[in-house]
Amino acid sequence: MNQKSKGYTVQEATKKIESYCAYQDRCHKEVVSKLKDMGMIPLAVDTIIAHLIEDRFLNEERFAKSFARGKFIIKKWGKNRIVRELKFRNVSKYNITTALKEIEPEAYLTTLDDLAHKRLLQITETNIQKRRKKLADYLLYRGWESHLVYEKTFELIK
Repeated sequence: MNQKSKGYTVQEATKKIESYCAYQDRCHKEVVSKLKDMGMIPLAVDTIIAHLIEDRFLNEERFAKSFARGKFIIKKWGKNRIVRELKFRNVSKYNITTALKEIEPEAYLTTLDDLAHKRLLQITETNIQKRRKKLADYLLYRGWESHLVYEKTFELIK
């Protein structure tokens, strides 16, 4: 029997989703999507979500905090990109604000500086304006705030 046609009881689905959530923090949107893919009806989805929240398998604030920390530390994303990705996952404004507090201001600026220096070494363009544009585009794409990006770009490329 293939995975698509397999039906799950609420208990089976609950156990499967518990391990899915225990493996790493998940947002509500991911869990609902997974349950729908498993063929669960809306009433069962609601019941399972309520159980997961009650038993602390699902906690959106915890998810948002770990997401923000992880994307900042590992992928070196700026706050704009983190906010955009969390909004895409339907995380509440309150939880997004709380998650951004996980990022230390000093570490944030140090990371921007390191990222900008590293990227600048990779840019072979000789025209000053084009170098600035390439560096700025790279940093903006990664979600760094424009005022910080332009400040750093003009600081590094004179």
